[in-house]
Amino acid sequence: MANTVFNPFRILADLTHLLSIIILLDKIRRRKNCAGISFKTQFLLAIVFTARYLDIFTNTYSLYNTIFKAVFLAASYYTLYLMTFKHAGTMDKENDIFQILYLIIPCVILGFIFSADHTSVTEILWTFSIILESVVILPQILMLQKTGEVENLTANYIVALGAYRGIYMLNWVYRYLTEEHYSAPLVWVFGTIQTALYCDFFYYYAVSRVKGEKLVLPN
Repeated sequence: MANTVFNPFRILADLTHLLSIIILLDKIRRRKNCAGISFKTQFLLAIVFTARYLDIFTNTYSLYNTIFKAVFLAASYYTLYLMTFKHAGTMDKENDIFQILYLIIPCVILGFIFSADHTSVTEILWTFSIILESVVILPQILMLQKTGEVENLTANYIVALGAYRGIYMLNWVYRYLTEEHYSAPLVWVFGTIQTALYCDFFYYYAVSRVKGEKLVLPN
């Protein structure tokens, strides 16, 4: 278990994930608006963390793990609070149009099908969270494609979020090489899908930086 928690790629991935959250909250609080941020993606992320971390008070095998669970949960709900109450008038509802039930319902079904224990609610919800997390970025990407130009802080947030998933793939390799009998095909498959969904955004982000231009996504 120690290798799972303290390997360098796991730590770097978690810190990159934390950086993405800091960028997002800094943007909303400093700019006092939610422009360019998909409420539906943030809502889905809150569902992911809630479903995955139901064991926060019962499965405390490391202080590190518990702290990050608490931080991700608190940050996701704080983001929803800022978007729903503090700066609700700045949300771009016109372009945030993805029908999230098209993601939630299939992920619930797949979560039950692929769960290692069909009698455990916690296990089913954990599996559901892994599958749902792989597609939570879709409402955000669709929203940015509709609006076209992407401001720097929003782009940096998405890049950091995608980088966290990419680094987690290195974490899998590290664990496979250092932990006997390590195997997590469900996590590998849906984590790879999640990372792949960022590739197109990464390409346009890199091109915009090389050319010194604003990031514009094709419709």
